[in-house]
Amino acid sequence: MPAAPTIALFLVAALGLLLFPGPAVLCITTRSVAHGRRAGLAAVIGIELAGLGHAVAAALGLSALLMASALAFGVVKYLGAAYLIYLGARTLLSRDEGHQTVGWARTTFSDLVAQGFLVNLLNPKTALFFYACLPQFVDPAGGAVVVQMLLLGVLFVVLACCTDSLYALAGSTVGQMLARSDSVRLIQRYVTGTVYVGLGLTAAIAGSPEKS
Repeated sequence: MPAAPTIALFLVAALGLLLFPGPAVLCITTRSVAHGRRAGLAAVIGIELAGLGHAVAAALGLSALLMASALAFGVVKYLGAAYLIYLGARTLLSRDEGHQTVGWARTTFSDLVAQGFLVNLLNPKTALFFYACLPQFVDPAGGAVVVQMLLLGVLFVVLACCTDSLYALAGSTVGQMLARSDSVRLIQRYVTGTVYVGLGLTAAIAGSPEKS
């Protein structure tokens, strides 16, 4: 097991990464702004389940295979980019209906969990983080490497649950204020959709793992 100072250093590094907004944070905040705290927390659940999956894959060596294969990396990258563009287009093309949009009005809790899961699962940068970062904090003399990496991965996911939940709560508060204005909701929809599409296009043209 890694020493306590090593774990503390890992948590500091993880916190610095988690506080930097990315696709996961965007997914959480847009859902909570548009549909409230419950929707944001549903996205958190899906995102952290995918994060746990990435941690397990890194511990078992599967992430190394993904990073070593340009084809596998490209497939995951383009699937993730396409999904982000799809979410953005769906938001842009939806029509206002009260405080929600037709495209999202019938979205269930499980749908929101699934969306969050896919956003994080199809982000190869998340796999790259676990593959590149976790081994740096493993002590070969501290026991089974797989167990240590799993422990660090679980700690990361627990910390991510805390920070991402704060984003969800903050987003729902902002959403309640914005919901009072139809024009603001319209601007919010276009901004959200455009950011999703832009993020998807950026992900699509991002470099290979060797350039990351």
